Amino acid sequence: MYFTDRGIEELENRRGEEEITLGELAELLRTFVDLNPDFEVPVERLATWLARLDDEDDE
Repeated sequence: MYFTDRGIEELENRRGEEEITLGELAELLRTFVDLNPDFEVPVERLATWLARLDDEDDE
């Protein structure tokens, strides 16, 4: 188990039943990066990965 799995599990346990739009998620990611600029690159990579999930060229 990766260290990050703990946070993912907490997110799922606490808020797993909630629904948000991708626009809301994007705004939350922007706020997170504003508060934690050291995480700009990983958040950018995650956002790009999520945006391109259905791209056949990346497979």
